[in-house]
Amino acid sequence: MTEIIWHGRGGQGAFTASRILGASYCLSDSSKYSIAFPTFGPERRGAPIKAFTKLDSQPIGNRSQVQKADYVIFLDDTLFSPAAFEELKPNGRILLNTRQNFNDDRIIQFDGDSLAMQILRLPVTNTIMLGIFAAVSNAVSLADLQLGIKNTMAPKLYEKNALVVESAYTQIKEQLEKTEAQK
Repeated sequence: MTEIIWHGRGGQGAFTASRILGASYCLSDSSKYSIAFPTFGPERRGAPIKAFTKLDSQPIGNRSQVQKADYVIFLDDTLFSPAAFEELKPNGRILLNTRQNFNDDRIIQFDGDSLAMQILRLPVTNTIMLGIFAAVSNAVSLADLQLGIKNTMAPKLYEKNALVVESAYTQIKEQLEKTEAQK
């Protein structure tokens, strides 16, 4: 089972991304299963929230929150701290929307805010981080994500979000290839 923890703030779309990922995974193959759910305190814009996605080839009976994840995804770098490493399984990865540079192989950093403003004209990075997840994990393909977006978002949002997912996916793939070539 692949387990993902999403960190965001109310209004950033962490739960939406969690749902899109689950839908994308299942739409690609009828023998795949997923669940996605949020947890949060007082409901207000800007409050920290967590969402969870579980992906498996077997029906998922355990509906509890994820304690140790394969991927921990941060839509907002103000929520990131060294405690995030405690949420990782061995060989887990952190996908972090940030302009900062971390010298840690477990962290994939990407300036999602700039890409969001360029394409979406809004500081919303949830679908950008989905593209990064697809590029890093290979759990879903770019085509799977685009189908998931098409089936879960309003039609007027599809085109820009499909474009931003593809752009993030392509940029991270190129970044990973460069890093691998330098080794």
